[in-house]
Amino acid sequence: MTQITKALLIGATALTAIASSAYAEGELNLYSSRHYDTDERLYSDFTDMTGITINRIEANADELIARMEAEGANSPADILLTVDTSRLERAKEAGVLQSIDSAVLETRIPEALQDDDNQWFGFSQRARIIFYDKADVTAPPMSYVDLADPAYKGMVCHRSSTNVYSQTLVSAIIENYGTEDATKWAQGFVNNFARDPQGGDTDQLRGLVSGECDISISNTYYFARALRKDVDGLNAEALANIGWVFPAQNAEGAHMNLSGGGVAANAPNKDNAIKFLEYLASDQAQQYFSAGNDEYPAVPGVGLSESVATLGLFRPDAVDLTEVAKNVPAAQQIFSTAGWE
Repeated sequence: MTQITKALLIGATALTAIASSAYAEGELNLYSSRHYDTDERLYSDFTDMTGITINRIEANADELIARMEAEGANSPADILLTVDTSRLERAKEAGVLQSIDSAVLETRIPEALQDDDNQWFGFSQRARIIFYDKADVTAPPMSYVDLADPAYKGMVCHRSSTNVYSQTLVSAIIENYGTEDATKWAQGFVNNFARDPQGGDTDQLRGLVSGECDISISNTYYFARALRKDVDGLNAEALANIGWVFPAQNAEGAHMNLSGGGVAANAPNKDNAIKFLEYLASDQAQQYFSAGNDEYPAVPGVGLSESVATLGLFRPDAVDLTEVAKNVPAAQQIFSTAGWE
């Protein structure tokens, strides 16, 4: 039996097992920093399938982690869902997650997208890629390293150093190239800024439309979302003038931001929590991450939505995301050295 066949069979078995445990199975207390209305479908489908009622508390990741720490052994949290590996690792370091055993998750979720101790698992991905104005840029940067090339001076827009996406990108560069080279890269990158760092990822794309920037970096799902539905400042005409590059395809590969979750350390409904994570790894849920929120599935072989497929396939950076998350303090020092506000 091939690994792919085995994964498909386990995925089908997982959904069958989840469905067969249906009804009168109690509740699940979910702490989530995912702020997407489209996730409602994931929750309602899980409840319809299992009869497990989901009670949800939403806040930013740091607030949720602090809350779980304060609640201690009395915490009602069963699951923590959040965005970005650094936050997942922060939750692990805070002691608010626990290791679990799940053959379904081990088989479905690639090793690079799960914690070494099985305290967290990734369920959807976004590549952090280069976008550019096709009218003004005939030779776009093909890698993250290229973004520090003086040829692009005054052309690049990016988010603030306080943003977690900036922190994990530089942390990955540290992991791939070392602290010294990452520092030199950051200084060159900052020298190429067209404006002071500001706004979110959608604002970096809008900067291309307004002419403030010729090159920007954004997570794929912000652009894919604009392909699928109306986004202010990113109409069809504007999108047609924006090109994109999956960076470093001949080197480390495109940097990935991961959305994932883990079972809370003191989960009162641990079995239900594991069932929920296994559901998130099912083909049904994985397809909805793509169709509902324009993300790349974590499980290999799951079909892409039209908006995501438009961006295309690529080679992701296979760097150990656990190690990347550990580099955030070093990244913050680099921001200070380089003057990245």
